[in-house]
Amino acid sequence: MHQGCTAVLCVLAVLGLEVAALGECELARLLQDKLRYEMRLQYMKHNFPIDYTLRVQHEEVLRTANITRLRDGKVSEVSLRYLWFHVCSQAVLHILEVLPEKHPSRGYTQELSQLLDDLGAEYSGYQQSDVDTVVADLVKQLHSSDSRQKAVRPKALLDNCLKVLRMLFGAHCRWDSA
Repeated sequence: MHQGCTAVLCVLAVLGLEVAALGECELARLLQDKLRYEMRLQYMKHNFPIDYTLRVQHEEVLRTANITRLRDGKVSEVSLRYLWFHVCSQAVLHILEVLPEKHPSRGYTQELSQLLDDLGAEYSGYQQSDVDTVVADLVKQLHSSDSRQKAVRPKALLDNCLKVLRMLFGAHCRWDSA
């Protein structure tokens, strides 16, 4: 382990802070790096037919305006990050479902899925009763199949994931503006 990381862990232990938050932030940082513009452009636009869209549930399109509206409704930041995780996981799964085994974007999308699975382990202790009711209801709708459908480009789904990721994790994880 690097000396700097050891020092950070010691400080966290001394302050009594949870190391789980460090894992969440580290995974979110890896996701942010993986969702760089060049990668989204190459794997989610250039490797798909022109104007290709996926049919996704309306709730799977999470934009920064939705987060602002939920924040105005006094939804907790932890609940918002929990919602973001579920929405982005579903979006990546939908993209994976349409990709053939040898598609050039499959490896990239599987890497995103793995990072989200790892982040899901951070949230595995959460029960829907632990999050705000409005978020629990949205997550429930997200995992049901009786919702309105919307046509969305794969890159747009990941663009939204990145924008909301930065909005929710930037201050929480004390990232520089990226």
